[in-house]
Amino acid sequence: MELKYTNILTCSIIAAAVMLILHIVVRRKSRKYSKGEKVYVMAFMQENAYLKRRKRWYMLLSAIALLLLAAGMICAGALAASPYKSKTVKEENYSRDIILCMDISTTVDAMNQTLTGELIDTVRSFQGERMGIVIFNTSPILLCPLTDDYEYVIEQLENISKALKLRIQVEEDGDWNDDYFYLNQYISAGTLVGNQERGSSIIGDGLASTVYHFPKTDEKRSKIVIFTSDNDVNGKEIFDMPEAAQLCKQNEITVYGIGTKEMKSADMKEMKAAVEATGGKFYLEENKSTFTKIIDDIQSHSASLIEGDSYVIETEYPEVPFLATLISVALMFLTLRILRK
Repeated sequence: MELKYTNILTCSIIAAAVMLILHIVVRRKSRKYSKGEKVYVMAFMQENAYLKRRKRWYMLLSAIALLLLAAGMICAGALAASPYKSKTVKEENYSRDIILCMDISTTVDAMNQTLTGELIDTVRSFQGERMGIVIFNTSPILLCPLTDDYEYVIEQLENISKALKLRIQVEEDGDWNDDYFYLNQYISAGTLVGNQERGSSIIGDGLASTVYHFPKTDEKRSKIVIFTSDNDVNGKEIFDMPEAAQLCKQNEITVYGIGTKEMKSADMKEMKAAVEATGGKFYLEENKSTFTKIIDDIQSHSASLIEGDSYVIETEYPEVPFLATLISVALMFLTLRILRK
């Protein structure tokens, strides 16, 4: 425990000591008779046992009141001196960049909705990581650039989750509400550019596009892509899946791929081989525990620690001197009340 203003406590101790000394000096002087003589009646009264007992009690309470006053002054000085503890903290953040790359075609909706729900809780625990979101069908769209503004990322994930849930409901029962148009546009606008010429579910291009959303200057940061798709291509690709995976590998990007339960065997084998070529892992959607395992594996992926600035945290502890001052004043008040009786 330290004091911010030690001079204040020193002054209060000196003031209390001076007060006690002056009281003793003045009291000694008051006992001397500079004029006159004691009368017999007073001398007789001083020899009375009852009066002697009352006088001793009075002297004791007076001394206690004086000491309590001195203690109160010192405690008040300690409070004003601001007792505190200091702790030096050095910031350490994980230098990991993660891009969620989602095949936004309707065949992947259920899996994407479950994954976004899991990721929301994961993002809350981030410490220094940056995250971005890319969605694609025919064309890839950067929905959220890499950022450490976690509240913004969570907002985007929540919007995606709501949109997917609503789209699944509409497909199942055909009913839609006023939010459907906005939310459906939120996860599909811009992703079907060139659809008539190129087709849909251009999987390789979607994965390849994530490479260009990682800053090239941040070579020390780990780079990860969470890639969701059924790998069912229905159009003409610029990059096929193996080529996109090779592009990721060349740029030191690790891909974690998640395939749907209904995906074809050949598509699954191709996607699995591609993501494993980057040093990542392939997962097949099975149940909710699958997504928990995916998140755990990604969290355990090696990430460089960036040492940030050091700073000192000062925590004040006024409670003890404050309570001591209150107790001293309360006891002194009680003592004075007894003396008056």
